Amino acid sequence: MYSTLVVLHILAAVTWIGGMIFLSLVLAPLVRGRKAAPEFMALFLSAALRFRPIVWVAIAVLLATGPMLLSMRGIEVSSPTSWTGIVTVKLMLVALLLLLTLLHDLVFGPQVSRVSAIPNSQRTAGEQVVFKTARWLPRLSLLIGLAVVIAAAMLARS
Repeated sequence: MYSTLVVLHILAAVTWIGGMIFLSLVLAPLVRGRKAAPEFMALFLSAALRFRPIVWVAIAVLLATGPMLLSMRGIEVSSPTSWTGIVTVKLMLVALLLLLTLLHDLVFGPQVSRVSAIPNSQRTAGEQVVFKTARWLPRLSLLIGLAVVIAAAMLARS
């Protein structure tokens, strides 16, 4: 049972982080390199929207398997005083990553499509903030996701 949960947990993490790496480091630069030609923007939007439900399934798997794995190691999620330092760091990073993912998917993602249709010179200050935030938020999420992976590796070694 433990091995099955570990495999599911790792596959879900690889799916989430791997997709973020692909979108951030492969597809987004391709779109920017083409000066945001409409067909490339449509490709990026289509890929991101197709990836979104996959991310949320991966998150559900991680949230289901993570507490079980910790419990099998004698660490109760409901008792923060029993957490080691690395467990605390990992869970804080996971919570931050979840918050950023929610912000991206529910707040900035829907707004960026509307804002990107407006010429840059005609965007309001608020629209500029939305557009700029939508560009750095996934990169920040990727960095935090990689930090979660490092924390997970450290936890597995402890």
